[in-house]
Amino acid sequence: MTDSGPAPLPTADRLDIAARLRDALLAASFTADGLLDLLGAPAYAALARSETVPALRATRGDTPLETLVRLFLLQQPVPHARVAAVLPVEEAVEAGWLRRVGGDEVAATVDVRPYGGPGGEDWFIVSDLGCAVGGAGGIGQRDEGVVLGVGGASTTLAGITVRTPVAAALDLGTGSGIQALHAAQHATRVTATDLNPRALHITALTLALSGAPAADLREGSLFEPVRDDETFDLIVSNPPFVISPRARLTYRDGGMGGDDLCRSLVQQAGERLNEGGFAQFLANWQHVAGEDWQDRLRSWVPRGCDAWIVQREVQDVTQYAELWLRDASDHRGDPAEYQARYDAWLDEFEARKVRAVGFGWITLRRTGSAEPVVTVEEWPHPVEQPLGETIRAHFERLDYLREHDDAALLDSRFKLVPEVVQEQVGLPGAEDPEHVVLRQHRGMRRATKVDTVGAGFAGVCDGTLSAGRILDAIAQLVGEDPVVLRDRTPAQIRLLVEQGFLEPAG
Repeated sequence: MTDSGPAPLPTADRLDIAARLRDALLAASFTADGLLDLLGAPAYAALARSETVPALRATRGDTPLETLVRLFLLQQPVPHARVAAVLPVEEAVEAGWLRRVGGDEVAATVDVRPYGGPGGEDWFIVSDLGCAVGGAGGIGQRDEGVVLGVGGASTTLAGITVRTPVAAALDLGTGSGIQALHAAQHATRVTATDLNPRALHITALTLALSGAPAADLREGSLFEPVRDDETFDLIVSNPPFVISPRARLTYRDGGMGGDDLCRSLVQQAGERLNEGGFAQFLANWQHVAGEDWQDRLRSWVPRGCDAWIVQREVQDVTQYAELWLRDASDHRGDPAEYQARYDAWLDEFEARKVRAVGFGWITLRRTGSAEPVVTVEEWPHPVEQPLGETIRAHFERLDYLREHDDAALLDSRFKLVPEVVQEQVGLPGAEDPEHVVLRQHRGMRRATKVDTVGAGFAGVCDGTLSAGRILDAIAQLVGEDPVVLRDRTPAQIRLLVEQGFLEPAG
């Protein structure tokens, strides 16, 4: 990377050389597991913070793996002879993966980061030099067209994506291609778009070096490159969602006012989905004075779609501005310029009456139901990734509940989900608990309070008796009118099913 712009990229049409490089990388154990074994956990974690000194210290030998780490992850020139013992150097130079420097050294032209796929696959994510392991090193000081590698947002989206087999998947704003790479494992056809042609080139390199099928790569913003008659079974996007005063950095700033980019993306996705198809996004949204943020997001959901929107984090406008000013390394430059940029962010928020900014996940599912369900919630608590199966099951439960009125619910049988445990909370020595909590230890890791009837009902649910018969037995035990109990309990059963504590049996 130079001050004049991003460096030239390797050619994307030499699949033979990409295959030879892949074989050489794997032979040297240049994999996620191999890196962890070589560097150790502290140095490996430091790389994710863009701190390279521990890794430099751990790669002072001359093994093939150490050579590759210094070359592709640490961007150090390495003697030609050392590299030639590991890689086909002349072919790699010819294809642009390496360049000659100095008298007898070679250097990488791109970052190559090992990445472990969900099924144990050994993949490689290509990105611009210095951009593979996060932005703490000062991404903003480089050309705005740089393409970043894997970050926390990328892995979050990959983890929440529903991974059922599909015919057609669309990755909007593909960047380095990680979402397209995941989609290629369960989609017959993958289309990837990006406004930045450099990102499309790097996506092609990522797919080739990972041994994945090529994608249909199209240049343009969001849905612009998609034909009017095209629909998909899966749409994913980690868009440039940062709410900033202007579109300064292509990889993060949306270029529309406020949260309009995320709103437009969500609203336009509905007509691009096939029946039963999913659209999943990461997004930022404004908390505006005088507005309910949940109502704001409900207004984004297109007609004909169920939606599950989860707010994971909220920052006040000062925290938000400081986060992204630091992301661009503005705090390391001229103090007066930093203050002016900070002021510009706060001026923008003040003009829009924005008090805070939320971050989270948005999942849409195209439904044929006349009564779509839109769930908007705040869940800042720890979860267990991957969540794709949890999200798929959530929408299946919505279908079940929609199809069963209270009478049908009472005729149904349920099972307590295996990872759910029951906790009783109360004062020591008390005869009865103050309340009972059901807690999930997988997925969303929810916890919910239930009354005595709810706790007894959940505890008995093993799929053998209908809900109505269980309630009749409970009514007899507690001396309550069974008709009254049957009348008031379905709402609690619905909540336990919707949140994943109970599942239909059979």
